[in-house]
Amino acid sequence: KQGRAVGFRIDEVLLPNGKKGTREYLNHPGAVAVIPVIGKDNIVMVQQYRHPVGEITWEIPAGKLDKGEAPLKSIKRELKEETGYVAGSFGKLLSFWPTSAFANELIHIYVAKNLKPGSIGLDDDEFVQTKIWPLKTLLKFIRQGKIKDSKTIIALLYYWRRCC
Repeated sequence: KQGRAVGFRIDEVLLPNGKKGTREYLNHPGAVAVIPVIGKDNIVMVQQYRHPVGEITWEIPAGKLDKGEAPLKSIKRELKEETGYVAGSFGKLLSFWPTSAFANELIHIYVAKNLKPGSIGLDDDEFVQTKIWPLKTLLKFIRQGKIKDSKTIIALLYYWRRCC
């Protein structure tokens, strides 16, 4: 069954040796993720079940971009929906392709500060719990293999090396 938000493509390409070949990949609208920081180094994380890996994961809040939507607008929406928090300030950290070998997804990572709590507004198919963790605990979880999500690992390590 074909999904609504992403799709698979098979493109015919011309290879460097002049022959034709095919490339299969996931066509993705892009995504955003945010490190919500409370105080100096406490991070709001979300826990949810991820069907493709069959596990419950700890991740930073994230979501797909709507068609034509600016990343900052999307991250404000996702932060509020998944955590209930509204941020007083946002800063762009980086953008990256998590799996460029088979997907064109580009993830934009932000940091959010000056958070004010509010109510969560999850989509009908989202079941998320939040918890605030010290950054040092999350770095330990990465070393221990308790956090395996690539965007979360990249974002937290980048934030730690750049900001702390």
